[in-house]
Amino acid sequence: MARECAVTGKSTQVGGRYSNETRATQYNPVGKVRRKANLHKRRIFIPETGQTIKIIVSTEGMRHIKKNGALKTLTKAGVL
Repeated sequence: MARECAVTGKSTQVGGRYSNETRATQYNPVGKVRRKANLHKRRIFIPETGQTIKIIVSTEGMRHIKKNGALKTLTKAGVL
């Protein structure tokens, strides 16, 4: 299974790597590149239940948890 954010569902994306210099030439020697999401392994404490869980979460997911609370965010995401 690929690494994926438990809250937002973000994972890797495939995109092109082009520069303006390359666009102006006849040949296109650059190919595709895999862009990885900004994922971190975190231990999140849920004060309502008193338990700590380990999840892989993106920075955007951490902002969701900080803003809305751990219990609400993780139950909506289907982690709990």
